[in-house]
Amino acid sequence: MTEPGSNVPPDSALEAIREAQKNGHLVFLCSGRNYEMLSPLLAYGFDGVIASSGGYILCGDQVIYDCPMTEEQKKRAMDVLEANGVYRTVECLNGSYTDEGFKLFLKEHGGEGGNSELLRWREQIESSLNILPMKEYQGQPVYKIVIMSPSREQLTVPEAELSKDFALCIQDSDQFGIINGEVVNREFDKGKGVERVCRYLGVSVADTIAFGDSMNDVEMMETAAVSVCMENGSERLKAMADRICPPVTEDGLYRGFEGLHLI
Repeated sequence: MTEPGSNVPPDSALEAIREAQKNGHLVFLCSGRNYEMLSPLLAYGFDGVIASSGGYILCGDQVIYDCPMTEEQKKRAMDVLEANGVYRTVECLNGSYTDEGFKLFLKEHGGEGGNSELLRWREQIESSLNILPMKEYQGQPVYKIVIMSPSREQLTVPEAELSKDFALCIQDSDQFGIINGEVVNREFDKGKGVERVCRYLGVSVADTIAFGDSMNDVEMMETAAVSVCMENGSERLKAMADRICPPVTEDGLYRGFEGLHLI
């Protein structure tokens, strides 16, 4: 729908959505982002939204699922991540807050590899998605924790201690060598979100199609009857997808809808 870190979809994607809806299809936005981050996109007329990796779901204007972490879960996750040097961004319904320590780490290691470029990218992401410093967090319910770790080893203890309640979705290392991922409650994921929407609407999962690009889309891709990965997406996700379509910036969504005869 958009490039990573952006909330502005290309015109071709909007045209695809409108044409599909005219043909009687329902188009939902299914994202790891929280509701506030997605709110600029909701103006484009989606039929509903699965936000926070499935933790908060809207069908039209109706909230059909709302599952933040318990206070005990949140404290345990935050403490073990901090103790192991893993940087955290907590995502609430109407705000996201990040450890400033990650940017300090990048500044201290600015001469190593692409850390200076990663710092600029991170600051751009925080600005465009309105991610605030952790010191401004006031204890609101948390739906998901995004993590950034300097090494894979630093995630070993958090994975072991949190595995009962949480799935740690670890992405492929980015181009700068930083390990990133998400801590998501096992009560939900994007695939369960698709199933919850289908039950609410009384439609079959066999009639669903999912478009994704990263490893946090795995459950959604496995659940939907047809899975489509963007060409610029994760190599592992492309290997499991039913179809590949061009990147969104190259009219990928439109061409994908066209190839599936949605438009």
